[in-house]
Amino acid sequence: MTSPAVACAKSAPVVVSIRDHRRFLSDGVTVVLLIAFTQLVLHCYFNNRYGYFRDEFDYLACSDRLAWGYVDHPPLIPFLVHLTRVTLGDSLRALRFLPALANSALIVVAALLAREFGGRRYALILTAVGVALAPIYLAYGSLVTTNALEPLLWMGCAGCAVRAVRDDPRYWLWFGVIAGIGLEEKYGIAVFGFGIGIGLLLTERRRVFAGKWIWLGGLVALALFLPNLLWNHHHHWPFLELMRGVKASGRDVVLSPLEYFGQQILMVQPVAGPVWVLGLVALFAWPRLRPWRFLGWCYLVAFAVFVALEGKNYYLAPFYPLLLAAGAVLLENGIERSQQTWLKPTIMALIVAEGLWIAPLVVPVLPVDRLAAFVSVLPFKVPRPENRPAEPIIPQHYADQFGWRELTEEVNVAWQRIPLAERTDCGIFAQNYGQAGAIDFFGRRYGLPPALSGHQTFFLWGPRGYSGRCLIVVDDQQAALEKLFYNVEFVGTSRDNPYAWERRLPVYICRGPKFGSLSELWPRLKKWR
Repeated sequence: MTSPAVACAKSAPVVVSIRDHRRFLSDGVTVVLLIAFTQLVLHCYFNNRYGYFRDEFDYLACSDRLAWGYVDHPPLIPFLVHLTRVTLGDSLRALRFLPALANSALIVVAALLAREFGGRRYALILTAVGVALAPIYLAYGSLVTTNALEPLLWMGCAGCAVRAVRDDPRYWLWFGVIAGIGLEEKYGIAVFGFGIGIGLLLTERRRVFAGKWIWLGGLVALALFLPNLLWNHHHHWPFLELMRGVKASGRDVVLSPLEYFGQQILMVQPVAGPVWVLGLVALFAWPRLRPWRFLGWCYLVAFAVFVALEGKNYYLAPFYPLLLAAGAVLLENGIERSQQTWLKPTIMALIVAEGLWIAPLVVPVLPVDRLAAFVSVLPFKVPRPENRPAEPIIPQHYADQFGWRELTEEVNVAWQRIPLAERTDCGIFAQNYGQAGAIDFFGRRYGLPPALSGHQTFFLWGPRGYSGRCLIVVDDQQAALEKLFYNVEFVGTSRDNPYAWERRLPVYICRGPKFGSLSELWPRLKKWR
């Protein structure tokens, strides 16, 4: 016969599991999960409304040529795109399911950070709503980019740092795991890790460096990053060369510190701006958050680094879920102390109202003609991260989703003029990875060969055995091509699409090279900017 003590001992794990489950779903977490699930459904519904984004063509091309690195990004996103294509297909909804899922997970992780900071129901829900309706994260959930997973990875590291500092230093190992994966997704997380280190040194938490776990976490991160690091070394550090080229070309918009800060407010939406600003202040000044003051220093260090490096306005975007969480906890506490409970629904309603108003700028909820009309009546100008000669009638990230099918159709017109006997040695050359990737993707239905380009990673893939005796060239000038070929035939321009950034692109058939072989010309075609 089993004694009562033994019976209790056997049943204890079940009781603990039930209690843990109830604790997880307490304090508004159920509402947070509902918000996250709703956003996932909405993203999946709207994510196929326009077209494939320029950068998505790059990742699609890279997913066909898996490697430990690429010129402008680490290998994780192409690998995940490859898995997506194998399991779900390459439709827009399939490709963008992972960003949508990551964005919904970010909502939950941010709310849990608020709970780590001592927040209760209102703080968790306010954090979830703030993250869910922040324009920058709505945009990240709508496209496949290296930014798609970045906020989730940064916040995963932040959560591990909070737990490691609070009660269990072994969480630095998990910090290292997530940071190492993050370095294989986008290099910007290195700035976050650097900021964490400086923040720890500037506070009483510097004693963590006397223990072993933070160093072991660093070694784990390095081990996970090592394959890409070796790839960059083998290819003579192409990413650094690319960054130098971009800076020298003046491609990116350079912002002053004040302008940079102003665009941070816009990205997270202006009404929510005071919430995350309060969160930053709270990390420094509120006794309850004093244990995590190092996170406040981390933000200031990251801000300074990105401004000094003339980084794009969205490079710091992964940090704001943490600041929204801290600010929501401070607001919840202040409102309850002041007994001004009417502020709770008012703040929430204002954030929801502005988030829904701005949403068409970052999620394709409107038909494109109505989007153009919406943009034309906005009281502000949508920020552009890059300097380009012409300005489209819709935001840049939308304009880069149009015109690609029309380009491929015109390339096919040129391809049909190539005799069958010449086609095995007739390549298609495009000026950038967007054009080349689009021809690769849409050209399959016409039987077009994969395109060539000197742009970024396409340059590393080389001329692939083409002699150069026959080339279909996209988006060049006839006078320039006549310096390289004896015979240049203008085929036509791609059909105009008023919403596209790259529109009415010329297509030529070029024969009779003056430069010898294409492999000899190839070094001159390198374009890393």
